[in-house]
Amino acid sequence: MTPTLRADLHVHTCHSTRNDTLPFLRSRDCYSRPEDVYRVARARGMDLVAITDHDSIDGALELLERRPDAAAGVIIGEEVTCRLPDGGIEVHLGVYGMTEALHRDIQPLRDNVFDVAARLREAGVFFALNHLLHFYRGQAPLDAYLRLLDEVPALEVRNGTMLEAHNGLVEMLAARWRPAAGGRLAAVAGSDAHTLRRVGLTWTSAPGRTREEFLDGVRAGLGRPGGRHGGVGAVAGDAYGVVRSYVAALAGFGPRDVRSWRRAACLAFSAAALPMQFLPLAVAASRKGRERREVRRARARMLSAPPLALGAGADA
Repeated sequence: MTPTLRADLHVHTCHSTRNDTLPFLRSRDCYSRPEDVYRVARARGMDLVAITDHDSIDGALELLERRPDAAAGVIIGEEVTCRLPDGGIEVHLGVYGMTEALHRDIQPLRDNVFDVAARLREAGVFFALNHLLHFYRGQAPLDAYLRLLDEVPALEVRNGTMLEAHNGLVEMLAARWRPAAGGRLAAVAGSDAHTLRRVGLTWTSAPGRTREEFLDGVRAGLGRPGGRHGGVGAVAGDAYGVVRSYVAALAGFGPRDVRSWRRAACLAFSAAALPMQFLPLAVAASRKGRERREVRRARARMLSAPPLALGAGADA
């Protein structure tokens, strides 16, 4: 009998360097070291460890350099930031089995998610559309937006920061959608952890004895989501963790991203902002409220037009 392996297929490290919340502060999106991510993921029962940094594979490569003994259990991933040409909606693709050459190839294509998806299909690597409604705010008609599902082999059906209602809607879509090219959408799941506190608490399980067999199983539709959904606490907890690590880095206990007079200015800003530390919680609550409303609207739209939720290959 083939064993089942687990992997948290959406994890960030300190190589996720882009944080657009307050760009002048030059904060990273995550401060977790790749080795620490590996250690925590393994301790929490992950058989394989995927590193999926924003638009970078440096975290995975650093881990392989420092832990060559772990190479067979590491998935070189990347969360690729793209744009939908119509409406300019930001779209994130989780890619598994990324290479340095392919990473370079897709960078000039990221303004058009369809071009990126075509290049990934051409390369034969497995990828998924992450947190489906995270950036969707009605910038384009929902049916036009959902045609993205015809371009990807898989959907992230459980994200550890997204509401259970959101994840449930996406899991329903993955089960029902029939891509125009035929077949079915595979399912992946991951914590989307930006701190160590949630690494390995949301995962994908699939049959296999090796990394390659596991990914083949997920690609074949045998992947199953497990672990936690998200909410205000997950998002706010990560935000406070990043803030704490950012201040520690300014104080000399972390990467030296900010230097000279700017470092002093950022320290002063951080100190002045201490009375405002309720803001990450307030922002997280606001975003989750907006997500809840968007999920309700999307679900109502799909129920009022059932073929929309089934895709081009379904019977009307």
